[in-house]
Amino acid sequence: MKKINYHVVRSKKRTKTLMLKIERDGSVVMHVPYHTSEPDIQQFFQAKLPWVEKKLGEKERILGATNKPIRFVPGEKFLYLGQRYPLEYRESKGRRAHLALSHGVFYLDEACAGQGRELFISWYKERAREIFDERVRHYSKQLRLFPKEVGVTSAKSRYGSCSPENKLSFSFRLVMAPYPMIDYVIVHELAHIKIKNHSRRFWMYMEEAMPEYGRYKKWLKENSLLLDI
Repeated sequence: MKKINYHVVRSKKRTKTLMLKIERDGSVVMHVPYHTSEPDIQQFFQAKLPWVEKKLGEKERILGATNKPIRFVPGEKFLYLGQRYPLEYRESKGRRAHLALSHGVFYLDEACAGQGRELFISWYKERAREIFDERVRHYSKQLRLFPKEVGVTSAKSRYGSCSPENKLSFSFRLVMAPYPMIDYVIVHELAHIKIKNHSRRFWMYMEEAMPEYGRYKKWLKENSLLLDI
């Protein structure tokens, strides 16, 4: 594997913990206490290097190629609810919807080819509002936890959040994932209406509400690079 570069973030908080994180774009970030010496940083990185190489290799295999750009051209495939659907152009005929999913194919008006990304984001957001509202209603009744409102965001790494006022927000990118992953994030944020932290009590509640949540959480972590456009 080629040489791996990393970026060091020094924290002024009172902590002795050194931590490595691989970002969505494949960059490696090391969080260290402010006064950590360079030799200690390098020693820590070398000790973690096998793990870093393994994780970067997994990301490359998932993507098929490192940082492969998404192209809005015929034949390119796009995720929706865990399935990949190919894109095809169609003749523009003054339709109101310039992008549609029909019979397992995404159809994009040829005259709007240059707006592919914007149209896909808009399409995903519309589907997200429908799906998130329906799944939140379902689990709210089941768990008897009711949010004040549900919103859709464009967040890239935070798939869901719960405000102090119990307003839930979910990233539209989540609709690219299979339903079990969507349901996990929804149950997770609904649970924060009851427990506002990630304490042991919170995870015990998650275990009770969704016994297989760990599998879904792991899937999202391992496949996060796929949920992008």
